[in-house]
Amino acid sequence: MMVPAWALTLSYWLHMMATVLWLGGLAAVVLLIHPTARRLPPADQSALLEAAQRRLDPVGWFCLALLTGTGLIQMSASPQYEGFLAVTNTWAGAILIKHVVFFGMAGVSAYLTWFSLPELQRAALKQASGKPVDLVPLQNRNLLLLRLNLLLGIIVLVLTALARASA
Repeated sequence: MMVPAWALTLSYWLHMMATVLWLGGLAAVVLLIHPTARRLPPADQSALLEAAQRRLDPVGWFCLALLTGTGLIQMSASPQYEGFLAVTNTWAGAILIKHVVFFGMAGVSAYLTWFSLPELQRAALKQASGKPVDLVPLQNRNLLLLRLNLLLGIIVLVLTALARASA
């Protein structure tokens, strides 16, 4: 498929911006917000973590959609691309593994957004109403999943570098 140079340039730029926003947000939560929250009283920890996640989730999902769309444009314009699941060179192998890892990130993000965070919010509400609830295991699971997503994001970047170096 012949993609105009301006469209491909825009696609690369948007793809890089979405990557920076998504992984930067994950890194900020894992490396800055969580360690800071641990110094706060338990109720304030939950409030800070929930507020941060609530702000970052829409950005993350927007970035995921943008990465998908721009990635498809870039892949279809690449002379290395020979078809769906056609792994005939290092570039194609790296891109295939990258997409598997990317879908893993999307799955972890979905679990965080629609299961883990709501469970943490319900537990925090119970605790605020005076019921004894231990938020620490829920917060630890949430942090573990965020760390996993950040690690997967780093792997995606390594695979991207491998694909570009082999093209």
